[in-house]
Amino acid sequence: MQTAIPYMQFRGGSSKGLFFKATDLPADETSRNKIILAAMEGVGQGDLRQIDGLGGATSLSSKVAIVSLSAKEDADLDYLFLQVVIGKGKISTIQTCGNLLAAVVPFAVECGMIKANSPTTSARINMVNTGGICEVIIETPGGKVNYAGNVKVDGVPGTAAPIICNYLGTEGSTCGSLLPTGNVKDIVDGIEVTCIDNGMPEVIIRASDLGITGYEMPVELDTNEILKNKLERIRIQIGHRMNLGDVKEKTVPKMCIISPPLNGGTINTRTFIPQVCHEAIGVLGAVTTATACVLKGSVMEGIAIVYNSSNLSIEHPTGEFTVCLNISNKNDNIIINQAGVIRTARLLSKGEVFVPENIMDL
Repeated sequence: MQTAIPYMQFRGGSSKGLFFKATDLPADETSRNKIILAAMEGVGQGDLRQIDGLGGATSLSSKVAIVSLSAKEDADLDYLFLQVVIGKGKISTIQTCGNLLAAVVPFAVECGMIKANSPTTSARINMVNTGGICEVIIETPGGKVNYAGNVKVDGVPGTAAPIICNYLGTEGSTCGSLLPTGNVKDIVDGIEVTCIDNGMPEVIIRASDLGITGYEMPVELDTNEILKNKLERIRIQIGHRMNLGDVKEKTVPKMCIISPPLNGGTINTRTFIPQVCHEAIGVLGAVTTATACVLKGSVMEGIAIVYNSSNLSIEHPTGEFTVCLNISNKNDNIIINQAGVIRTARLLSKGEVFVPENIMDL
């Protein structure tokens, strides 16, 4: 016997995942996670292929969003992000996902949680995992979500309607401060790094200090065991200094390898999340990386090409990601007022996902 749970599946940015109304899931975290793992991985939890569930067997497609109306005065919706850790039978909530966030307002409209306006609908989203608010604006002509448009997001085939995401209050959202170690640069194992958190904790390292060019494709970097072991040693050591504690079993901090831009951008990147090289770059990872580009004294100096903070192009293995920063300075310290990005999203499917009726006993 099986239990049916309503869901929708969206592509948000360059990720995709299952979306649930919070009221359709148990409030108890342990019970909720059992259901989510059953939905994504099936009964044989820990299967790298996720063959018995709806997960896509990669970190970019093993994501879940839980959405509800917000009780906060400055927000309309609450968005809780769950990352299924492939092969571990575990769920991480320590981070958020800016890609799936782009689909939160479309989901809320599609399921009747909020009413659409015309020609656009905006909502303020409370990012439950890390705090902070994101104002999201979508196209809703005639009160219906428009998915068709001319905006191209690198890493996603085709084009779609633009979704404007304005991030507010993401500075230090996970680590407590923009520079969690208190330094613009730190040295770990003899290598200079910049540790920064503007929505996503990152350790930024020059490719040249790691003995690589930084232009290698992910498949090549994923087979470089010497590099991966070096990155993991640095990550584990710096995790405590970033106020993240023991990060051996955590998905943060991300490790961002930088090199000079190749295609007219601001900086070139290769990001490990945390032990696998990302085929692109995450939304808040791009925001954090862009922030480091305008930070005096960071490892970006002499590498990043910055003309103005309102157009920072972060190059990645499958294209680029543009971030618009609204910044100011106070007592020679940088203040991030707002970070804007443009994403797209599309509703892929909706219906009921089935999980074993006795899932709580398994």
